[in-house]
Amino acid sequence: MAQPARRRLTVPGLRGASRTVPAATVARLPLYLRALVALENGGVSTVSSDELATASGVTSTKLRKDLSYLGSYGRRGVGYDVAALRVHIEEAMGLTSDLPVVIVGAGNLGRALADYGGRTGRGFRVVGLFDADPALHGRTVGGVTVRRVDDLEALVASTPGCIGVVAVPASAAQAVTDRLVSAGVVSILTFAPVSLDVPEAVAVRKVDLAVELQILAYHERARATTEVVAG
Repeated sequence: MAQPARRRLTVPGLRGASRTVPAATVARLPLYLRALVALENGGVSTVSSDELATASGVTSTKLRKDLSYLGSYGRRGVGYDVAALRVHIEEAMGLTSDLPVVIVGAGNLGRALADYGGRTGRGFRVVGLFDADPALHGRTVGGVTVRRVDDLEALVASTPGCIGVVAVPASAAQAVTDRLVSAGVVSILTFAPVSLDVPEAVAVRKVDLAVELQILAYHERARATTEVVAG
């Protein structure tokens, strides 16, 4: 499951001021951005808070509160300017230019991520794909060539602002994370089902598919139990 950072984050506000934004709000900004992009691609120029909330899968109250942290309040009776709000959220999230991403682990998951990164322009670009298996070196995935892990530090040093992705087995995740941190990476996304030890200044997001399935299993059981009781 993707775990939000427990600390608050600071992003630029609509009117130039910096605002401290709760991590839970930051985690929902991509939902609003995705909805705005879809609306803009569909030719929609303005959207109400209710419409944007529905498209994003949240309540309108939560959406308005989230956007208020960014200094974006919309116009009463008109709503939000779709293009302007999209640009503002992109600026707040640091997505005005594609962020470089390095993936460590070129197994099935790593290759799928690299291929996905090569097909979309949603604010990031895969600049490096690394693996310890010599049999994979030289292969091209999503326009990126699989390289030796020993090349990681040099690439990160020459590409400021890299986001690291850990796509290796649990047994190797901490060692890979340590290497990313030592190379200067301060933002890491991990798919390994283990807790990682990192310095306080390093932000880690964890995606655990097993946990997500277990949560769904709970909801499925609860639904089935409710149906039995109701019947």
